[in-house]
Amino acid sequence: MTPDQELRRLGLQLPEAGPPAGNYATAVRANDLLFISARSPAAHDGQGPKGRIGCEYSADRGYELARSACVELLAVIRAHAGSLDAVAQFVELQGFLNADPAFEDHARVLDGASDLLAEVFGPAGRHARSVVGVSSLRKGLPLTLRAVVQLKRA
Repeated sequence: MTPDQELRRLGLQLPEAGPPAGNYATAVRANDLLFISARSPAAHDGQGPKGRIGCEYSADRGYELARSACVELLAVIRAHAGSLDAVAQFVELQGFLNADPAFEDHARVLDGASDLLAEVFGPAGRHARSVVGVSSLRKGLPLTLRAVVQLKRA
């Protein structure tokens, strides 16, 4: 199955890629690598999620938020590469969690994104990754994701 077919099978539809939150690009291509700027979970009713993992959000809810942010990340890839079929390999995924200092289940939260990439891309979705807790994120977001993706040569 293609990545788009896998998304449909999962009941997911990619939104239009949103604009950057400041004076930067949502993604930059360097040769066959696409560097994707931080993406956050989808907004509902015009309001983005706000709060800290380990306070307002449990690790399980954080997992779902990471999955949502990953959908946003995929939308940026499609906008810049033309199709998710252009992905040769996910190289790296980084997660930044607006986490309570006592929170320790960072890996569980980022699994929401990693699991989705494995479901959609199979072995090409397997990646190196890191996740860190931070004291704050813009607009009080609970998490952001960034990635590096290798694209197929045309």
